[in-house]
Amino acid sequence: MNKSSQSLSLAQKLHQQMIQLRRDFHMNPEVGFDVQRTAGIVAKELQKLNLTVKTNVGKTGVVADLTIPGATKWIALRADMDALPMDELNDVPYKSQVKLRAHMCGHDAHTAMLIGAANILSNIRNELKVNVRFIFQPNEEQLPGGAPAMIQDGVLENIDEIYALHVWPTLPVGQYGICVGPAMAIPDTFEITITGRGGHAATPHLAIDPIVIAAEIIQSFQNIISRQIDPLQSAVLTITQIHAGTAYNVIPDTCILRGTVRTFDKKVEQQIKQKMEQILNHITAMHQAKADMNYIHGYPVTYNDHALAHKAKDIAATLVGENNIDFPAQKMMGGEDFAYYAEKIKGCYIHLGCRNEAKGFTRMVHDPRFDLDEECLIYGAALHAELILKNS
Repeated sequence: MNKSSQSLSLAQKLHQQMIQLRRDFHMNPEVGFDVQRTAGIVAKELQKLNLTVKTNVGKTGVVADLTIPGATKWIALRADMDALPMDELNDVPYKSQVKLRAHMCGHDAHTAMLIGAANILSNIRNELKVNVRFIFQPNEEQLPGGAPAMIQDGVLENIDEIYALHVWPTLPVGQYGICVGPAMAIPDTFEITITGRGGHAATPHLAIDPIVIAAEIIQSFQNIISRQIDPLQSAVLTITQIHAGTAYNVIPDTCILRGTVRTFDKKVEQQIKQKMEQILNHITAMHQAKADMNYIHGYPVTYNDHALAHKAKDIAATLVGENNIDFPAQKMMGGEDFAYYAEKIKGCYIHLGCRNEAKGFTRMVHDPRFDLDEECLIYGAALHAELILKNS
């Protein structure tokens, strides 16, 4: 049996265990750094494997080392453990049991399949020639991210390379997507408070309506991307929240806008921010209102090292064949705090197919009806293992 088929075979044997873990995490989601239950289960599973396990790393993270006698090279595999602060709308037996907590980004699967990979690699440790660090990280979804705290606690010490997988619903199960160079964008966020003057809805001329001003600002913001940014540059500006008013017949004093800016270039990021400020100042001055913007810079660009990306592609192809690798995959406007690891050492961020149209698994991550074909756990755990074996 070659090593590739060995990894798939061992992952297949662990499939039901990974499903059980994934569904347990899914039913009991935790957000941010408050992932104590999840981390406790992770640590318990890893301690069964004769690994050196550390808890409370980066506040609530878990790290386990598989040390190979005589090996000098270290490779890290990373999974994120946190859920999203939202409700799940799926009607499944493993639906989230916690209000405003749901694994709608697949981190439950990431955690389960990295535990699976730790099982595989522990069982074949005599075949390994590199040391392995398994990193289970909290708080990927919320700024400032969990990666900086993990790095501060030393998870990258001695590490030569780091890899991570993320389930991706545009790819069918059994396929992988690997970008070369920039893979994920800078995910900035902002909050704008527009202050006008409240009044009666029947006498709008006596008020300064922040809702109308907000509408004008939103429309002008769209022109930044379509008319003021080089069309060859990738950029997004999206308003995702509007909050104003308490009654049908009252013009409120304030209106709050929230949203996100996504770019791959710091200069473009700064250009968009400056143009947003110019629009806010101009429109509010014209209406005798004012606007305050809190602009928060997000994670860096997630960058895939060229050599590692090509190596990961070749390794993945031994599992599923060249035809099932999207390479080089198109970069995406999502953001990832894996970027902080890849800033420090060579890294590669890989998309794992989890789509199955026949079973109805087609929704995108962060959709309240997102779910995945659990067959992908096999391919995730197997690729994690192969990234170590093929370095041996």
